[in-house]
Amino acid sequence: MGLFSNFFKRVKYTFTRTDLDDDFYDELEMTLISSDMGANTALEIMDELKSKCKKALVKDSDSAMLILKDILIERLNIQKINFNYPLIITVIGVNGVGKTTTIAKLAKYFLNQKKTVMLAAGDTFRAGATEQLNTWAEKLNVKIIKQGEGADSASVAFDAITSFKSKNLDVLLIDTAGRLHTKVNLMKELEKISNVSQKVFEQANRLNIMVLDASIGLNSIEQVKAFKDSVKIDGIILTKLDGTSKGGVIFPILKDLNIPVMFTGFGEKLDDLQIFDAKSFVENILF
Repeated sequence: MGLFSNFFKRVKYTFTRTDLDDDFYDELEMTLISSDMGANTALEIMDELKSKCKKALVKDSDSAMLILKDILIERLNIQKINFNYPLIITVIGVNGVGKTTTIAKLAKYFLNQKKTVMLAAGDTFRAGATEQLNTWAEKLNVKIIKQGEGADSASVAFDAITSFKSKNLDVLLIDTAGRLHTKVNLMKELEKISNVSQKVFEQANRLNIMVLDASIGLNSIEQVKAFKDSVKIDGIILTKLDGTSKGGVIFPILKDLNIPVMFTGFGEKLDDLQIFDAKSFVENILF
Protein backbone atom coordinates (compact mmCIF):
# COMPACT_ATOMS: atom_id res chain seq x y z
CA MET A 1 0.00 0.00 0.00
CA GLY A 2 2.85 2.38 0.67
CA LEU A 3 1.05 3.91 3.65
CA PHE A 4 3.25 4.92 6.57
CA SER A 5 6.17 3.17 4.89
CA ASN A 6 8.72 4.62 7.30
CA PHE A 7 6.58 4.69 10.41
CA PHE A 8 7.65 1.33 11.73
CA LYS A 9 10.54 0.25 9.54
CA ARG A 10 12.78 0.69 12.55
CA VAL A 11 10.28 -1.12 14.75
CA LYS A 12 10.47 -4.10 12.45
CA TYR A 13 14.25 -3.92 12.68
CA THR A 14 14.10 -3.71 16.46
CA PHE A 15 11.95 -6.80 16.62
CA THR A 16 14.64 -8.83 14.88
CA ARG A 17 16.41 -8.79 18.24
CA THR A 18 15.94 -12.01 20.18
CA ASP A 19 15.96 -11.03 23.84
CA LEU A 20 13.62 -8.59 25.57
CA ASP A 21 16.40 -6.85 27.46
CA ASP A 22 16.87 -3.19 28.39
CA ASP A 23 18.61 -2.47 25.07
CA PHE A 24 15.62 -3.85 23.20
CA TYR A 25 13.15 -1.66 25.09
CA ASP A 26 15.39 1.41 24.87
CA GLU A 27 15.75 1.05 21.11
CA LEU A 28 12.03 0.51 20.65
CA GLU A 29 11.22 3.54 22.80
CA MET A 30 13.45 5.80 20.70
CA THR A 31 11.90 4.41 17.52
CA LEU A 32 8.42 5.27 18.72
CA ILE A 33 9.44 8.76 19.80
CA SER A 34 11.11 9.49 16.46
CA SER A 35 8.01 8.42 14.55
CA ASP A 36 6.23 11.71 15.40
CA MET A 37 4.24 9.92 18.08
CA GLY A 38 5.55 12.20 20.81
CA ALA A 39 7.46 11.28 23.95
CA ASN A 40 4.49 11.02 26.29
CA THR A 41 2.51 8.68 24.05
CA ALA A 42 5.58 6.55 23.31
CA LEU A 43 6.42 6.21 27.00
CA GLU A 44 2.86 5.20 27.83
CA ILE A 45 2.92 2.52 25.14
CA MET A 46 6.27 1.24 26.34
CA ASP A 47 5.08 1.02 29.96
CA GLU A 48 2.00 -0.90 28.83
CA LEU A 49 4.07 -3.22 26.64
CA LYS A 50 6.55 -3.99 29.43
CA SER A 51 3.76 -4.66 31.89
CA LYS A 52 1.88 -7.00 29.60
CA CYS A 53 5.01 -8.84 28.53
CA LYS A 54 5.96 -9.36 32.16
CA LYS A 55 2.49 -10.54 33.12
CA ALA A 56 2.35 -12.98 30.19
CA LEU A 57 5.94 -14.18 30.86
CA VAL A 58 6.90 -13.19 27.31
CA LYS A 59 10.59 -13.66 26.53
CA ASP A 60 10.80 -13.41 22.73
CA SER A 61 10.33 -10.52 20.32
CA ASP A 62 7.70 -12.24 18.15
CA SER A 63 5.32 -12.56 21.09
CA ALA A 64 6.08 -9.01 22.17
CA MET A 65 5.25 -7.85 18.66
CA LEU A 66 1.79 -9.39 18.89
CA ILE A 67 1.19 -7.66 22.20
CA LEU A 68 2.34 -4.34 20.75
CA LYS A 69 -0.05 -4.86 17.84
CA ASP A 70 -2.98 -5.24 20.22
CA ILE A 71 -1.92 -2.18 22.21
CA LEU A 72 -1.72 0.00 19.10
CA ILE A 73 -5.03 -1.21 17.67
CA GLU A 74 -6.77 -0.51 20.96
CA ARG A 75 -5.36 3.03 21.05
CA LEU A 76 -6.50 3.75 17.49
CA ASN A 77 -9.83 2.00 17.61
CA ILE A 78 -12.05 4.76 19.03
CA GLN A 79 -15.64 5.46 18.06
CA LYS A 80 -16.06 5.85 14.33
CA ILE A 81 -18.36 8.33 12.65
CA ASN A 82 -21.25 7.01 10.62
CA PHE A 83 -22.05 8.87 7.43
CA ASN A 84 -25.76 9.65 7.65
CA TYR A 85 -27.37 11.30 4.65
CA PRO A 86 -28.07 13.99 3.58
CA LEU A 87 -24.54 14.93 4.62
CA ILE A 88 -22.87 18.35 4.60
CA ILE A 89 -19.08 18.29 5.07
CA THR A 90 -17.18 21.53 5.56
CA VAL A 91 -13.48 20.96 4.88
CA ILE A 92 -11.12 23.15 6.91
CA GLY A 93 -7.39 23.53 7.54
CA VAL A 94 -4.37 25.76 7.13
CA ASN A 95 -2.81 26.79 3.83
CA GLY A 96 -0.99 24.18 1.79
CA VAL A 97 -2.40 20.96 3.24
CA GLY A 98 -4.24 20.05 0.04
CA LYS A 99 -7.86 20.78 0.98
CA THR A 100 -9.16 21.32 -2.54
CA THR A 101 -7.58 18.15 -3.92
CA THR A 102 -8.77 16.25 -0.87
CA ILE A 103 -12.32 17.45 -1.56
CA ALA A 104 -12.05 15.96 -5.04
CA LYS A 105 -10.91 12.67 -3.50
CA LEU A 106 -13.80 12.77 -1.03
CA ALA A 107 -16.20 13.37 -3.90
CA LYS A 108 -14.78 10.37 -5.73
CA TYR A 109 -15.11 8.25 -2.59
CA PHE A 110 -18.79 9.09 -2.17
CA LEU A 111 -19.45 8.65 -5.89
CA ASN A 112 -17.94 5.17 -5.59
CA GLN A 113 -20.48 4.59 -2.80
CA LYS A 114 -23.24 5.44 -5.32
CA LYS A 115 -24.03 8.75 -3.62
CA THR A 116 -24.97 11.99 -5.37
CA VAL A 117 -22.46 14.76 -4.72
CA MET A 118 -22.33 18.56 -4.96
CA LEU A 119 -19.34 20.86 -4.40
CA ALA A 120 -19.31 24.40 -3.00
CA ALA A 121 -16.41 26.73 -3.83
CA GLY A 122 -16.22 28.45 -0.46
CA ASP A 123 -12.54 29.35 -0.79
CA THR A 124 -13.03 32.79 -2.31
CA PHE A 125 -9.83 34.11 -0.77
CA ARG A 126 -7.10 32.19 -2.62
CA ALA A 127 -6.62 33.20 -6.24
CA GLY A 128 -7.54 30.32 -8.53
CA ALA A 129 -9.18 28.20 -5.83
CA THR A 130 -12.63 28.35 -7.41
CA GLU A 131 -11.22 27.49 -10.83
CA GLN A 132 -9.31 24.56 -9.37
CA LEU A 133 -12.41 23.14 -7.70
CA ASN A 134 -14.45 23.78 -10.85
CA THR A 135 -11.94 21.72 -12.85
CA TRP A 136 -12.38 18.83 -10.43
CA ALA A 137 -16.16 19.18 -10.62
CA GLU A 138 -16.01 18.87 -14.40
CA LYS A 139 -13.76 15.82 -14.24
CA LEU A 140 -16.04 14.15 -11.73
CA ASN A 141 -19.21 15.31 -13.49
CA VAL A 142 -20.73 16.78 -10.33
CA LYS A 143 -22.53 20.08 -9.81
CA ILE A 144 -20.64 22.98 -8.24
CA ILE A 145 -21.96 26.17 -6.64
CA LYS A 146 -19.60 29.13 -6.94
CA GLN A 147 -19.37 32.91 -6.89
CA GLY A 148 -16.68 35.37 -7.87
CA GLU A 149 -13.30 35.78 -6.21
CA GLY A 150 -13.60 37.73 -2.97
CA ALA A 151 -17.25 36.84 -2.46
CA ASP A 152 -18.57 36.12 1.01
CA SER A 153 -17.94 32.45 1.81
CA ALA A 154 -21.06 32.21 3.95
CA SER A 155 -23.07 33.45 0.98
CA VAL A 156 -21.61 30.69 -1.19
CA ALA A 157 -22.47 28.19 1.51
CA PHE A 158 -26.03 29.52 1.71
CA ASP A 159 -26.55 29.16 -2.05
CA ALA A 160 -24.98 25.71 -2.08
CA ILE A 161 -26.96 24.34 0.88
CA THR A 162 -30.22 25.77 -0.50
CA SER A 163 -29.59 24.10 -3.86
CA PHE A 164 -28.40 20.89 -2.22
CA LYS A 165 -31.56 20.69 -0.14
CA SER A 166 -33.90 21.39 -3.05
CA LYS A 167 -32.27 18.75 -5.26
CA ASN A 168 -32.39 16.03 -2.56
CA LEU A 169 -28.74 15.11 -3.03
CA ASP A 170 -26.69 12.95 -0.68
CA VAL A 171 -23.42 14.81 -0.04
CA LEU A 172 -22.36 18.46 -0.13
CA LEU A 173 -18.64 19.21 0.18
CA ILE A 174 -17.82 22.81 1.09
CA ASP A 175 -14.31 24.10 0.40
CA THR A 176 -12.98 26.85 2.65
CA ALA A 177 -10.01 29.19 2.55
CA GLY A 178 -6.82 28.06 4.25
CA ARG A 179 -6.30 30.03 7.40
CA LEU A 180 -4.14 30.34 10.48
CA HIS A 181 -5.68 30.65 13.91
CA THR A 182 -4.20 34.15 14.16
CA LYS A 183 -6.48 35.35 11.33
CA VAL A 184 -9.47 36.27 13.47
CA ASN A 185 -11.73 37.31 10.59
CA LEU A 186 -11.15 34.09 8.69
CA MET A 187 -11.79 32.00 11.79
CA LYS A 188 -15.06 33.85 12.37
CA GLU A 189 -15.93 33.06 8.77
CA LEU A 190 -15.92 29.36 9.65
CA GLU A 191 -18.40 30.05 12.42
CA LYS A 192 -20.66 31.86 9.93
CA ILE A 193 -20.57 28.93 7.52
CA SER A 194 -21.45 26.56 10.34
CA ASN A 195 -24.36 28.75 11.44
CA VAL A 196 -25.66 29.03 7.88
CA SER A 197 -25.52 25.28 7.47
CA GLN A 198 -27.57 24.71 10.61
CA LYS A 199 -30.19 27.35 9.79
CA VAL A 200 -30.73 26.43 6.14
CA PHE A 201 -30.78 22.64 6.49
CA GLU A 202 -31.16 21.68 10.13
CA GLN A 203 -32.14 18.09 9.27
CA ALA A 204 -28.88 17.37 7.46
CA ASN A 205 -25.97 15.59 9.11
CA ARG A 206 -23.22 18.21 9.37
CA LEU A 207 -19.52 17.48 9.83
CA ASN A 208 -16.45 19.72 10.02
CA ILE A 209 -13.46 17.73 8.82
CA MET A 210 -9.94 19.11 9.16
CA VAL A 211 -7.20 18.26 6.65
CA LEU A 212 -3.73 17.79 8.14
CA ASP A 213 -0.37 17.33 6.45
CA ALA A 214 1.28 14.28 8.03
CA SER A 215 4.74 15.50 7.07
CA ILE A 216 4.64 18.33 9.64
CA GLY A 217 4.43 15.80 12.47
CA LEU A 218 3.47 16.95 15.95
CA ASN A 219 2.80 20.50 14.74
CA SER A 220 -0.49 19.07 13.46
CA ILE A 221 -1.73 18.84 17.03
CA GLU A 222 -1.28 22.55 17.63
CA GLN A 223 -3.21 23.31 14.43
CA VAL A 224 -6.13 21.20 15.56
CA LYS A 225 -6.18 22.78 19.01
CA ALA A 226 -6.25 26.26 17.48
CA PHE A 227 -9.14 25.45 15.16
CA LYS A 228 -11.11 23.80 17.96
CA ASP A 229 -11.34 27.18 19.65
CA SER A 230 -13.55 28.41 16.80
CA VAL A 231 -15.41 25.40 15.42
CA LYS A 232 -16.24 21.85 16.37
CA ILE A 233 -13.97 19.36 14.60
CA ASP A 234 -15.66 16.04 13.91
CA GLY A 235 -12.86 14.24 12.13
CA ILE A 236 -9.41 14.38 10.56
CA ILE A 237 -8.11 13.59 7.11
CA LEU A 238 -4.38 12.90 7.31
CA THR A 239 -2.75 13.56 3.94
CA LYS A 240 0.69 13.09 2.39
CA LEU A 241 1.36 9.76 4.07
CA ASP A 242 3.31 8.54 1.08
CA GLY A 243 7.02 9.24 0.79
CA THR A 244 8.86 10.06 4.00
CA SER A 245 5.86 10.88 6.23
CA LYS A 246 6.05 8.93 9.49
CA GLY A 247 2.41 9.09 10.53
CA GLY A 248 2.98 8.59 14.24
CA VAL A 249 1.09 11.77 15.03
CA ILE A 250 -2.08 9.76 14.50
CA PHE A 251 -1.73 8.33 18.02
CA PRO A 252 -1.72 11.58 20.07
CA ILE A 253 -4.43 13.06 17.82
CA LEU A 254 -6.73 10.23 18.79
CA LYS A 255 -5.67 9.97 22.42
CA ASP A 256 -5.23 13.59 23.47
CA LEU A 257 -7.81 15.29 21.25
CA ASN A 258 -10.30 12.41 20.93
CA ILE A 259 -10.86 13.26 17.28
CA PRO A 260 -11.06 10.30 14.90
CA VAL A 261 -8.90 10.07 11.80
CA MET A 262 -11.59 9.35 9.24
CA PHE A 263 -9.52 9.13 6.05
CA THR A 264 -5.88 8.83 5.09
CA GLY A 265 -4.41 10.19 1.87
CA PHE A 266 -1.32 8.66 0.33
CA GLY A 267 -0.94 9.94 -3.23
CA GLU A 268 -2.10 12.33 -5.93
CA LYS A 269 -4.70 10.17 -7.68
CA LEU A 270 -8.41 10.54 -6.97
CA ASP A 271 -8.60 7.06 -5.51
CA ASP A 272 -5.65 7.67 -3.16
CA LEU A 273 -7.90 8.18 -0.16
CA GLN A 274 -8.90 5.45 2.25
CA ILE A 275 -11.25 5.09 5.17
CA PHE A 276 -9.08 4.76 8.24
CA ASP A 277 -9.11 1.31 9.81
CA ALA A 278 -7.05 0.69 12.95
CA LYS A 279 -6.50 -3.02 12.43
CA SER A 280 -5.40 -2.67 8.81
CA PHE A 281 -3.18 0.28 9.68
CA VAL A 282 -1.33 -1.55 12.45
CA GLU A 283 -1.02 -4.80 10.50
CA ASN A 284 0.41 -2.89 7.56
CA ILE A 285 3.11 -1.20 9.62
CA LEU A 286 4.08 -4.17 11.77
CA PHE A 287 3.92 -7.09 9.36
